[in-house]
Amino acid sequence: MLPLFAMTAVAGALVGRAVWRSAGLSGRAGALIVAPAGLLGPLITMVPLESCTFEPERGLMDNAVGTVAFAGGAAVAIAAVAWIGRALSSPGGLGNLDSGGDSGTYRHRPLMPWLLLVPTLTILAVFLYWPLVETFRLSTHLVRRGAPREPFVCVDNYTALLGPSLEWWFVVPAAALLVAAVAAHVARRHARPGLDDTANRLARLRGALVVLTVVAATASVFGPGYRPVFVTTLILTSGTVLIGLAVGLGIALLVSQPIRGRSIYRTLLVWPYAISPPIAGILFFVIFDPLTGIAGHIWETLTPWEMPNYRTDATLARVVVIVASIWKTLGFTILFYIAGLQNVSTQMLEAAQMDGANAWQRFRHFILPSLTPITFFLIVTNVTYAFFQVFGTIAYLTGGGPSGATTDAMTSIIEVSTGNIGDGAAGSLVLFAMVLAVTAWQFRATGRRVHYGA
Repeated sequence: MLPLFAMTAVAGALVGRAVWRSAGLSGRAGALIVAPAGLLGPLITMVPLESCTFEPERGLMDNAVGTVAFAGGAAVAIAAVAWIGRALSSPGGLGNLDSGGDSGTYRHRPLMPWLLLVPTLTILAVFLYWPLVETFRLSTHLVRRGAPREPFVCVDNYTALLGPSLEWWFVVPAAALLVAAVAAHVARRHARPGLDDTANRLARLRGALVVLTVVAATASVFGPGYRPVFVTTLILTSGTVLIGLAVGLGIALLVSQPIRGRSIYRTLLVWPYAISPPIAGILFFVIFDPLTGIAGHIWETLTPWEMPNYRTDATLARVVVIVASIWKTLGFTILFYIAGLQNVSTQMLEAAQMDGANAWQRFRHFILPSLTPITFFLIVTNVTYAFFQVFGTIAYLTGGGPSGATTDAMTSIIEVSTGNIGDGAAGSLVLFAMVLAVTAWQFRATGRRVHYGA
């Protein structure tokens, strides 16, 4: 393990040097400050694991998980120390909060902000950070309800979820990404006035293929037992977020028109958000019940065919769960889009109309860019809801069936926790990592397209 510690220490020194130099500070000082974080950071994960992943009898999968945990601990420590050190050392940072003696200005001690944050940090430590640490501890043990002992199992609860394999649905998008990247590079090098659009299209295609390849690669890492859960989670999340945003924006545009009674319509459209996910599941269970459901009665009245049973059709079951989840979050989406539409400049729209822009052009080039801050916020919140809250609807609507077709990550965590809480803890940390990755990608990819102001 000594080479790994040396590598993380060097990485910490390089990061510290780069961060300090970008802030106009001494790069050597930054390297000396952050390098110990790279050396000691891996202990965050290696001490609880007792370095078991690198024992001689452990397999390749255990070594891989241990390496990821080792690098993760180092990355967290390096990032934290680099941020704190830069904040304390840079001019105007947390370490230089005095006003400088100008008359009439407010002066306070540098530690005062931290003292004011103590109550909040204490609450976060007790109710957020400590449960996270305890979840990590449980994920390395075999924990059965009522059992007097909790034997240490290293990372077996994690490796049970994994089973890397090279599948065609990973090879195809990866090969397409390589071709698109080469084509985009060639088009950019030989750009001509008539080929600019081609280069831009290839760049957008490459971005889409990157996302598809990363998703396929992640799915190929999981074993056959957890891979369907991962795919189901992606399907339900994508359907809930993308369709929900489109429907919510469309309804918000309609109710923002100058029509009589629009305040009543807005109230009626928003109230479903106050309903809990389990209640939404019960409501749609009653609506789509194959024997006594309202939807089935209307279907058979208007058509000569019998309504399909969502409890035996995997695709239909997922559609029903997505519809129920969209209905649950629709009021929240509509509310924020209505608020955003009220801030769109009417003068700008009128000027565009006078210049000959039709309704679609005004919507695409003026309304949508003005709504990007709202859309970005709704994407983040709705993705979080889809990952963590839809299981309440699933529990009462489909129970995860048929044959696990609607078993998402949270539903799987709850199911496996009944036998071994350690399995559930490992699954919850894997889900947490996925949500962090998706959120980081959203901030990086979508955040750059957000436009504030008219």
